[in-house]
Amino acid sequence: MTPAINLAKKHKIAHTVHEYSHDPASHSYGLEAVEKLGLNSAQVFKTLVVAQEPKGLAVAVVPVAGQLNLKAMAKALKVKKVAMAAPADVERSSGYVLGGVSPLGQKRLLPTVVDASASEFATIFVSAGRRGLEIELAAQNLLDLTAGLLAPIAQLD
Repeated sequence: MTPAINLAKKHKIAHTVHEYSHDPASHSYGLEAVEKLGLNSAQVFKTLVVAQEPKGLAVAVVPVAGQLNLKAMAKALKVKKVAMAAPADVERSSGYVLGGVSPLGQKRLLPTVVDASASEFATIFVSAGRRGLEIELAAQNLLDLTAGLLAPIAQLD
């Protein structure tokens, strides 16, 4: 069990855990999940951590098929500017390894913004806290568990 799954269970949130065999040579963990689980890439979300100026770290949850729009993320957080956080800071803050960072069950709750496209689906998939492990849940449940907000922060390729 990962902290992400434990959090969903503790709050009695309806969820499904999906596991697949992670290929260490894979460069895009999210797209690997799409491929191996046969999912819609718009429904699978990656967890990114940004550094806010001057407030510290925040979490962005965007579709794996897209990119994070840094200006839109800054606007959603009501800060002047954000930049991608250093990998070491991400791992230290979240307690997860890169490629397995979940928006759920992080060491400490960070401001979280989920791309507005998540509301288009009955359920979405996010990392469950380990490479090769996804958790499927309603976007509203993700927002409730992270005290997050919904905003248009993704830039689709």
